[in-house]
Amino acid sequence: MGPPSGDRRMYAIVDCNSFYCSAERVFRPDLWHKPVVVLSNNDGCVISISDEAKNRGITMTDPFFKVKDSLVKNNIKAFSSNYNLYGDMSKRVMDTLRHVVGKENVEVYSVDEAFLNLDHIPPHLLDNLAFELRSTVEQWTGVAVSVGIAPTKVLSKMANRLAKKNKKQSQCVMVLNTPEKIADALIKTRVGDIWGIGRQYAVKLERFAIYDAWQLSQMPEEWMRKNVGGVTGVRLLKELKGEPAIGMEDELDEKKMIATTRMFGAPVKELGDIKEAVATYTSRAAEKLRRQHGAASVISVFVVPKEDRKENEPFRHGPMQSLHTILPLATAVTSELIKPAMYLTEQLFKKGSFYKKAGVMLSGIVPDETVQGNLFVPRGQNNGRMLMSMMDNINFSMRDDVLKFAASGTARNWKMRQEYRSPRYTTRWDELCEVK
Repeated sequence: MGPPSGDRRMYAIVDCNSFYCSAERVFRPDLWHKPVVVLSNNDGCVISISDEAKNRGITMTDPFFKVKDSLVKNNIKAFSSNYNLYGDMSKRVMDTLRHVVGKENVEVYSVDEAFLNLDHIPPHLLDNLAFELRSTVEQWTGVAVSVGIAPTKVLSKMANRLAKKNKKQSQCVMVLNTPEKIADALIKTRVGDIWGIGRQYAVKLERFAIYDAWQLSQMPEEWMRKNVGGVTGVRLLKELKGEPAIGMEDELDEKKMIATTRMFGAPVKELGDIKEAVATYTSRAAEKLRRQHGAASVISVFVVPKEDRKENEPFRHGPMQSLHTILPLATAVTSELIKPAMYLTEQLFKKGSFYKKAGVMLSGIVPDETVQGNLFVPRGQNNGRMLMSMMDNINFSMRDDVLKFAASGTARNWKMRQEYRSPRYTTRWDELCEVK
């Protein structure tokens, strides 16, 4: 069914409510409507909060060691990040959306968000569809979502945010399908809460006495071009006015690099351990790169040393140290990325130092189909892509890196702490949920 003649385009964004907490509660009915938080890597700080925990004074990014006693006192359940569970639950949510509106109309934006193209939905059915999306996802997956619908992506993000702000009144749904509703939403949205406006631009705009989205939408195009990021600012202005300027698969800021970084479970001082970690992070970054059909021409490695401190002083990282190299040919083959990463790690390492963190960044990303072949490699011998595809398929189906490069190690003494991780209910036979 095509879009009704004469009707303007409509987008929806479906956003999971406190996604990590929701995923944990799917298999723990005893925690429904109870306060829950999820912690970051190494159980460092709070990164997901249920509404019940928020009402007890817990906020995002609270350091775990500072709020641990408060969590126990207020009977708030804390979980370590369980990325296997979250990834699988995310897939279930996205598959449900594809079933409702068609897979060609779903753009996965993040692990807990997806944009939907609703051109094929008659205007008078949009409200019903919004509630159908919400109830179907919740019934089929157990994950609660909020739905925002509007003529543009930026306005749909705005609608979704406002729906979440007052869940009881909105029932987690907001449809901006009239000029009056759009104007009201613009007035209620502070400039710093607009999708695509970062903190730096928000401060700058407030210096110009622009405090909400309505005021920003009234600015001339040339002013936006000059003061809000050139073409990106103009596209944002059009979106605020209800004119679609960001299509499906487009973002306000094009991703120009891929990074994988982790804190170590404990300070590391051996070069071998750091090289294992960097090789593992390189493998993860390469998988992300292949998923978007890209190839990188630059690889960067960084390490963060542990800085000495006196007793009772707050913990401080030492200055980040990084090196990069330009690759002879853009690639997404893990082995071709690990080799230069190992060389860079050796150059960064200083004997006797302790390190708290390391990371890998891939940049200079181009579509893999545009990479020129190597004249000196006979056709048929360069099977890196085929090997990577086979490894990705096996690892995705079997999980837990069944296949990995030797450089990634086996003991992995540097792995992050996950003292409060729940079972991986949906991806491990030996961790299936038991019903008694």
